Amino acid sequence: MHRRRFLQQTGLFTASSIAAIAPHGWVAKSGVAQMANPKRLIVVFLRGAVDGLNVVVPYRETAYYEDRPRIAIPQPGQARGALDLDGQFGLHPALESLMPLWKQGKLAFVNSCGSPDATRSHFDAQDYMESGTPGTKSTQDGWMNRLLGVISGRNPIQAVNIGATTPRILVGRMPVATLASGRGATKQLPIDRPPVAAAFDKLYNRQDQLGQAYREGREARQALMGDLNAEMDMANNGAALPTVFVNDARRLARVMVRDRRVELGFLAVGGWDTHVNQGGSRGPLANRLQALGRGLAALQQELGSTFADTTILVMSEFGRTVRENGNGGTDHGHGNVLWVIGGNVKGGKVYGNWRGLATDQLYQGRDLPVTTDFRDVVVSVLERQMKLDAAKLTQVFPGYTPGQKIAVV
Repeated sequence: MHRRRFLQQTGLFTASSIAAIAPHGWVAKSGVAQMANPKRLIVVFLRGAVDGLNVVVPYRETAYYEDRPRIAIPQPGQARGALDLDGQFGLHPALESLMPLWKQGKLAFVNSCGSPDATRSHFDAQDYMESGTPGTKSTQDGWMNRLLGVISGRNPIQAVNIGATTPRILVGRMPVATLASGRGATKQLPIDRPPVAAAFDKLYNRQDQLGQAYREGREARQALMGDLNAEMDMANNGAALPTVFVNDARRLARVMVRDRRVELGFLAVGGWDTHVNQGGSRGPLANRLQALGRGLAALQQELGSTFADTTILVMSEFGRTVRENGNGGTDHGHGNVLWVIGGNVKGGKVYGNWRGLATDQLYQGRDLPVTTDFRDVVVSVLERQMKLDAAKLTQVFPGYTPGQKIAVV
């Protein structure tokens, strides 16, 4: 087998590596590892466009119940009703596990938030939100990779992705480490066998770019696998967790707690494209939200004291139509709700410019409008949480000037 093909299969290079492209990469090129900034940022991306109107329920809006006769969440106080947040909005009852965070002021929502681009294509909308340049397809890197470039201590595990491949948001010139999702995270690779590792260590001991990339890949894998093995030893007698997301969230948190070099984390959760039989307080969407809520609660719990210096953003590419469709579901929309969780979050509040659900207030007469660009929220977090100045913020979101200050942290 050709040596580069072997390295691709063993997962020592990511898509942004100087040497090769791999589907299950661990690290791209980087320099010498340094101590990291203790401030952490985690992004959870809900792929498929979650129905934000049934996540944060506008239960005071008559139009909400008129437009959603089968899938609306009842008002607080009614059977299986929304969990009251502020007298105007309520939380889907399946997300009850997050109410302690709300009451502690560690959870906030930004309503009517999203990308200003009007596309209803999942692929394009995700691309724009992850590149951070809505409407521009030529952007080569993702905004989290650019963020890594301005905060980097240049170590190979400063950013950790949970998943099979490097997501668009983390693609770029900076190093990104990847852990497989679910049970595949701790699966042994050929490179983990000592004779194989020794042979390749010898083969790639040169001081060229390929040798450097190889050594960084080995360093990242050894560091992360050491963290994971320690985590496995402390698990509850190896008992499986109820969902893949809960498992992945716990794993990411434990890696972050054990290794201060990890500053950025990314997880993606699919299954939110609810065109048919979406359900209301019960049903497919409710089941997924329940698993998501438990995973986010587990993430916060496992971060422990690290949670005080961590901000978690939960976003989705766009919202869904105000009116339910003929199949008991909702179609592709525009504005949505963005979630912010963290130790420094000014929570217990629903932010954003809410205009109501009257037809003349909707985007194209059918969708929640975007009154807050998602970048305004991210910029606020980066400015206050990560202490980035204006010049660095411009590098993360080139050509963008924030339209408003969203003081959510």
